[in-house]
Amino acid sequence: MLQVLWLMLRVQIRFLRWRWRLWRRMHDMKEESTQDSMKRTLLIVRHGQTTWNTEHRLPGLLPGVTLNETGRKQAARLAEALSVMPISAIISSPLERARDTAAYLAQGRDIPVQIESDLVDTDVGPWAGRVISELSKEDSAWQAYVKDPTTAPEGVETFPHVQQRVVAAIERWLAQDNLGTHPVFVAHADVIKLLLAYYMGLETRRAGSLHIDNASVSLIELDKDQPPHVVAMGWNPQPGWLKPPAPPAPAPQEPTPSNHAQEVGEQKT
Repeated sequence: MLQVLWLMLRVQIRFLRWRWRLWRRMHDMKEESTQDSMKRTLLIVRHGQTTWNTEHRLPGLLPGVTLNETGRKQAARLAEALSVMPISAIISSPLERARDTAAYLAQGRDIPVQIESDLVDTDVGPWAGRVISELSKEDSAWQAYVKDPTTAPEGVETFPHVQQRVVAAIERWLAQDNLGTHPVFVAHADVIKLLLAYYMGLETRRAGSLHIDNASVSLIELDKDQPPHVVAMGWNPQPGWLKPPAPPAPAPQEPTPSNHAQEVGEQKT
């Protein structure tokens, strides 16, 4: 637990520095430095809320689990908040709740939503559709899995397997020359936790202790000459979080001689 708290503190410090650099860059109106231009920032987005989330029901890979009204509002708000970011690509899990969230992020941008099958949620096999509290009371195999997700009964994915496929998928996309500097990956809570754990050096079995909200974004900075840095984890930006600098006020115009004489005359009258 102490390791997790220490990692979260380091992420928070990096996040504050990242916000400060971004604000300075906008308000100083300076071009990106060569060092900044070499960086790639990954935006890892969790889908908006579903009814199954509110029911604490495991969706797994089941089809038809879509955003509820709250989830649609969350996705729209996140899309507005991220409108100030130079998003260069949008890649989504094929499951409806992720695809629908990605569609909101793509609105107003000339960017297609591309599908990556390896970003799907954890395959929980026969537990899909079950309520977590019921499993916790009745199923000893589920209890053992929660305690140690590095092992699982037949038909259920382990955390190491999920992490392996997700990291491999991200690396495949990063190898593409046309991905740009700010790609977005839309996925699921476990997927994001395991991806963050990989880049933070956290043990796979402890990834479940991380918290990722619906319609939140996590940021990972990649630099050729530096180790990867998780900059934000489960961040919920609100629209207007990064305000562009206000345009300078027009300078007052000097009155022409004729106007000046008229003003003086009017004052004397």
